[in-house]
Amino acid sequence: MAGDQTRRVRKLNDSFRIRILDNGLGQSEKVPGTFVMTAGIAGLEARDQSLIWREVGRFASFNEDNDPYGEHDFGKVTWPGVGDIFWKIDIYADASCTWGSAHPEDPESS
Repeated sequence: MAGDQTRRVRKLNDSFRIRILDNGLGQSEKVPGTFVMTAGIAGLEARDQSLIWREVGRFASFNEDNDPYGEHDFGKVTWPGVGDIFWKIDIYADASCTWGSAHPEDPESS
């Protein structure tokens, strides 16, 4: 059973990913953060990039193998012509992304 901190981190991570979908329903909590991608993904056509981001936002296949801590911070999507694309959410305490957050459940902490 997940603890309160794990549930909060999972909710924040899900909200961050769901921001990608731009569904206009206002279902996701505003979570600060920056999306980054590898040069390989950046080199794809803009349409493919957009569709890959959408798949990341929709990802819901979490299980014990790919989400052992229950935080919904890692996953894999497969894209034609590319293959497996792994995504990861990391929570940092500073804008330079140098230090991991001591309180990842609190986006206001540093």
